[in-house]
Amino acid sequence: MSEGTPETREIPKAYDPKLVEQRLYQFWLSKGLFTPAIDQGKRPFVIILPPPNVTGELHLGHALTATLEDIMVRWHRMLGEPALWLPGTDHAGIATQVVVERELAKEGLTRHQLGREGFLERMWEWVGRYGRIITEQHKRLGVSFDWSRERFTLDPGPSKAVRHTFVNLYKKGLIYRGERIINWCVRCATALSDLEVEHQQVDGNLYYIRYPLAEGQGHITVATTRPETLLGDTAVAVNPEDKRYRAVVGQEAVLPVLKRRLPVIADEAVQMEFGTGALKITPGHDPTDFEVGQRHGLPIVVAIDPDGMMNREAGPYSGMDRAQCRKAIVEELEREGLLEKVEPYVHTVGHCQRCRQVVEPLVSEQWFVKAAVLARPAIEAVEKGDIRIIPEHFIKTYLHWMYNIKDWCISRQLWWGHRIPVWYCRSCKQMTVEYQDPKACGACGSGDIYQDPDVLDTWFSSALWPHSTLGWPDDTEDLRYFYPTSVMETGYDILFFWVARMIMMGLENTGKPPFHTVYLHGLVRDVEGQKMSKTRGNVIDPIQAIDTYGCDALRFALTIGVAAGSDQRLGPSKLEAGRNFANKLWNASRFILMELQGATSLGGWRSPIPTHREDRWILSRLHRLVSQVDRQMKECLFGEAEQAIYEFFWGEFCDWYIEMAKVRLRQGDSLPLPVLVHVLERVLRLLHPFTPFVTEEIWQALKPHLASEAALPESLAIAEYPRAAERFVDAQAEEEIGLVIALIQAIRNVRADYRIKQDREVEAEVVVNESLTHAVLSLEKPLIEKLATSKLNVRPIGEAGDRSPIRGPAIHRVLNGTHLMVPLEGVVDVKGERERLERELAQSEENMRRLELRLADPEFRAKAPAEVIEREEGRRAASKDRREKIEGLLRELGG
Repeated sequence: MSEGTPETREIPKAYDPKLVEQRLYQFWLSKGLFTPAIDQGKRPFVIILPPPNVTGELHLGHALTATLEDIMVRWHRMLGEPALWLPGTDHAGIATQVVVERELAKEGLTRHQLGREGFLERMWEWVGRYGRIITEQHKRLGVSFDWSRERFTLDPGPSKAVRHTFVNLYKKGLIYRGERIINWCVRCATALSDLEVEHQQVDGNLYYIRYPLAEGQGHITVATTRPETLLGDTAVAVNPEDKRYRAVVGQEAVLPVLKRRLPVIADEAVQMEFGTGALKITPGHDPTDFEVGQRHGLPIVVAIDPDGMMNREAGPYSGMDRAQCRKAIVEELEREGLLEKVEPYVHTVGHCQRCRQVVEPLVSEQWFVKAAVLARPAIEAVEKGDIRIIPEHFIKTYLHWMYNIKDWCISRQLWWGHRIPVWYCRSCKQMTVEYQDPKACGACGSGDIYQDPDVLDTWFSSALWPHSTLGWPDDTEDLRYFYPTSVMETGYDILFFWVARMIMMGLENTGKPPFHTVYLHGLVRDVEGQKMSKTRGNVIDPIQAIDTYGCDALRFALTIGVAAGSDQRLGPSKLEAGRNFANKLWNASRFILMELQGATSLGGWRSPIPTHREDRWILSRLHRLVSQVDRQMKECLFGEAEQAIYEFFWGEFCDWYIEMAKVRLRQGDSLPLPVLVHVLERVLRLLHPFTPFVTEEIWQALKPHLASEAALPESLAIAEYPRAAERFVDAQAEEEIGLVIALIQAIRNVRADYRIKQDREVEAEVVVNESLTHAVLSLEKPLIEKLATSKLNVRPIGEAGDRSPIRGPAIHRVLNGTHLMVPLEGVVDVKGERERLERELAQSEENMRRLELRLADPEFRAKAPAEVIEREEGRRAASKDRREKIEGLLRELGG
C-alpha cells in the first residue's frame, strides 16, 4: 500500500487511539476523500461550518457541532453524494478585540498606545496563532472538512461580500445612519445589539422621589432604580387612564437638584402598577423613554458620556462616575426632603455578553439595518416550509422574534473587523458609499474625505457566511453548484443571533434560502446539570478528553441517544462508556479476525446463505436495523440511530450471536464465518459516521480477508452505506431465537438472584404447548445448556400425565406460553437465602423511609438544587424497585 495507507497486519490485542487517529486522518487527507468533485448529474450535500471565533481554543460546544455535522456529511458521502463540508473561522470583532486588549494590558499597553495599524498587526498575529490551533484541534476531532476551501471572515472573498451587501442595502434605503437609543458597553467602548446584552437579576433599590409641581402646592412622586439619570429628565409621564393624575397632566413639575421645568404628559407606555404610577422620562438613557420622547417631541439630554462619567449636562456632578453620582444625588435629595422612601428591589439589568459590565443605554448616532423589511421573506420561507427547523417547537420562537424584530444596530466602535465602507466629505459634508474605495467625494469631487472609523457588527459578516464562502457576489462554479446549502447545524442559543440573519441576508442577496434545514443542538452541561464554566471548575476540555479516552469515545459520548435541541449531561462515566464501546467493537472484531486466519479470501460474505436459524435470526435483526437506521438518519434522529446500532451490536451480535457462533465454531463448523463477517462489515459501515477512526482501522484489517466479489473502495469513508435487503427478514427465526434467548436469560437470572456459583450446573425443565416450539427447543437444547450452564429437559405439555420429575422448592417462569422450572433443592440453601433476602428487604425499607421523609420535607424541596432533588427521587424509585424485587423472590421461596 502507498504511504499513509493503514498497514495489513495482525490486529493488536488492545485498541490504542493514539496509534491510530493521526495516521488515519493523514491517510484520508492524502487520498483527497473530503474534497468533492462537482458532478452536475448529482445533487450535492453541503454544510458550511459555523465558524469558531478566533478568541482561543475549541470547547465542548464546538466538539458537539463538529461531531453532529461530521455524522451528516460522512453519511451523505457514503450515500454516494458529492458532500462538501466547508470550514472556516470568524474574526469575532468585539470578542477577539477584548481578549487581545487583555493580553496587551499584561504588557502595560493599550491599543491607543499602539495606534490602529499597530494594534491590527497584533490582532493578525493572534489570528495566525489561534487559527492554527483551531485547525489542529478540528483534525483531532476527525472532521471530514474540505480544507482546500477553508475561509476566514476577513478573507478577501467574504470581505467583498460584506462590502457589496452594505452598499446594496444602503442604496435600497435599508441601511441608514441615525440617532437612536443603543446599548453601550463602557468597558468595551462600543455599541451592542440587543442580542449581545445578557439580562441578569440584581438586588437593587427603588427610590421614590418627589418632583414639586411648578404652580401651587403639591408634588408628584416617581419611582426609579437609577436616580443619577434624573439629570437627563425631560418630562414626567403618567398613564392617560390613571384617574389619580388626570388633574396634573399638562402642568409642569420641577426637576430636583437642577430645578429645570418638566412637562407632565400622558402616555400609554406607563404601567400604572409600577411604583406610584408616575415615571420620570429620560430619553437619553432609557429605550422606552426614548420612544415616549419621540412621540411627544421631547428634547434629548445625555448626561452620561460613553466612558461612564457624568458630563456637563450633569451640572455640579460633572466628572463623577455613575456610582459616585448616584450616592451624591441621593444625599442631596434627602437634604432637600425630596426622597420619600427607598425600598429593596430585585430587577433585571443588562450586562455586556463579553465583559459582563453593566450596559448603559445611550442615545448615539449609529448605523442601522431596517430589519423588519428583510424579515418578511425570512418569515415566509419558514411558514411555507421552504426552511425546516428541527426541533419544530423552535419555529414558534423564531416567528415570534421575527414578527417583533427591531432595527439592527450594525456599527461598532472597534478597530477589529470590517471597516464601514462610508466616506465623509469635509468640504460638503456629504457621504460617499460605493463598492470601491473612493478617491474623491461623490457629491462635490473634493479629495478631502475620510472613512468612518467604526467597524461592522461581527454578525453582519457571519450572516453572509453560506454564500460569501462560495464566492458571492461573483458568479463562481462553487456558488452555482453548492448553493443553496443543505443543512445549517448550530446551537439553539444563536437561532436569532445568526440563523435568522443568515436567512434574511441569504434571501436578500441571492433570492434563495441559504439552506433547507436548520438543525439545532442543545447545551452540554456537567453531570449535575450545571452549565460548564471555568469559574465552576467543571469544564471538560475536548482535546484532553481525546487524549484520555480517544476521539471516537468523545464523539460517542456527545451524541448517543441525544435528541435535537435537548441539553445533555456529560461526565467521566459517559466518556468511559464511549471508550468501552470502542474496546468492545475492537475485541469482537479481533475475535472474528482470528477465526479468519488462514481464510485469506473469504467468499460469500456479501450475501451469506444462512444454514441455521441463528444465522437467519441475526441477519434478519441486522437488516431490520439497517432499515430503522435509514429512517432515523433521514429524519435527523442521529442520537437514536447511534443508540440502535450500539444496542444491536453489543446486545444481539456480541452477547448472543457471537456466543452462539462460538459453540458451532468449536465443533469445527465454519459456516458461521460468512455471517459473522457480513454482520461485522455492515456494522462498521453503519457506525463509521459516528466513530470514524476505530471503524476504519478495523475495516482495513478485515479488508484483506474478503474475497473481491465486487471492488472494495480504498477507505471505509467512501464505502456505500448499508441498504436493507428484505430477503433476509425472517420473522419466524426471530421468534424462535427470541424464545431461546428468553430461556437462557431466565435461567441466568435465577442463578444471579439466588447466587448460584457460575460453574454449578443447574437442572431446568421446560414444558411447551406447541409441537413446533418443542422441536425448536429440542434442537437448540445443547446451545441453551452451554450458555446457561444447565441440564435441560424439554417436554410437551401433557406428557407423562403432566407430572414433573422435579420435587421440592422450584422457581417457575412463564415465557410466551412456555413454562420454565428450575429446582433449588441441593443447589440453594433455601432457609439461608430467605434470611438473607429478609435482611435486604429490611434495609431497603429503611432506605425508602429515609428518602420519603427527606423528599416530603418542604424546606429541603425549597432549598435543594433541582438536580439534587432529581437524584434523590431517582434513588427513591430505585429503592422501591429493589424492594418489590426482593418481595417477589421471597414469595418464590415461600417466604
